[in-house]
Amino acid sequence: MKIPISVLVVIYKSTGDVLLIERADRSGFWQSVTGSLDAPDEDLATAAAREVLEETGIDITSLPEGALQNMHHQIEYEIYPQWRYRYPPGITQNTEHWFSLEVPDNTSVTLAPREHVAYQWLPFEQAAKQCFSRSNGEAILHLFSA
Repeated sequence: MKIPISVLVVIYKSTGDVLLIERADRSGFWQSVTGSLDAPDEDLATAAAREVLEETGIDITSLPEGALQNMHHQIEYEIYPQWRYRYPPGITQNTEHWFSLEVPDNTSVTLAPREHVAYQWLPFEQAAKQCFSRSNGEAILHLFSA
């Protein structure tokens, strides 16, 4: 069962382009890297690094120190009814913690095909509009407004 605590990682380049990935289980659902903690005591930054590696093939240990930043922002949202079966009975809310990750402009992406089928780099304003989730778009805009 999934833990209702997750991370969202906005991956971006110095140019302001943001990485979006399309979910395999939902055509047209573009998002940043997301994922739940593997254990209740898993460190949030560790979960963020793990999810980035699993979903994009980007290993943050090969990036400059400080590339992954905790945005010190969290939201609570309602879990879509069709995905609640993944959580313990009665769980309807998830707490999501926002992170950002700056990567070199030549960073390559290797998707996990069971999770995502396509990716694109978009200017941050366009990426924010392309996200299926309103809060994902807000996370992108929040990053670039700082």
